[in-house]
Amino acid sequence: MTELRQRIQDVIENEPVAVFMKGTPQFVMCGNSDRALRALREAGAPVAGIDVLADPAIRQELSQISGWPTIPQVFVKGELIGGADITQELSETGELPRILEERLGAGYRDQAEEHVVDVISGVRA
Repeated sequence: MTELRQRIQDVIENEPVAVFMKGTPQFVMCGNSDRALRALREAGAPVAGIDVLADPAIRQELSQISGWPTIPQVFVKGELIGGADITQELSETGELPRILEERLGAGYRDQAEEHVVDVISGVRA
């Protein structure tokens, strides 16, 4: 397993909610990434944003891990939820907060911070 793949896998497994997106939560570079992020924010999710534009290898390794070809990709407690359409739909039907509470615990909103993880350098900011 490559070092990059291991870092991506570590983020998926260790961050409560990981969003592999174009840009960062502070500087979103894609409408679909924005839609997924908005749905997660509305649900009060703690979000780790990972910018796939930092290096083309991130997207390639991520797709091999997840089997999902498009960006964004939203993972909750290590499990792929889906992309923008699915995340938005889960939000609109009220399922997203239920999934977050089920997987993260009733107090998940108390941890609702946003940060960025750079899988190239391994830095969490």
